[in-house]
Amino acid sequence: MSDENPICSAKGCRTAAVWVLAWNNPKLHTPERRKTWLACEEHREHLSQFLGVRGFLKDVVTLDAWERERRDSAADG
Repeated sequence: MSDENPICSAKGCRTAAVWVLAWNNPKLHTPERRKTWLACEEHREHLSQFLGVRGFLKDVVTLDAWERERRDSAADG
């Protein structure tokens, strides 16, 4: 995440993001590809359900864990 203060992806929400929802549309993306939406506490469940009903949701992790994993992967690469 390149933003210093990432915000929730829910329409109209300007609250700080706490969660990363990793998803993939199998009709458009290769299986290993992950797109992301960010969510605040209030919108995590709603956004997860939206993606889940479509079969797109792959993972939900905290923003801190997501950023830590990205840093660790970059350091190993």
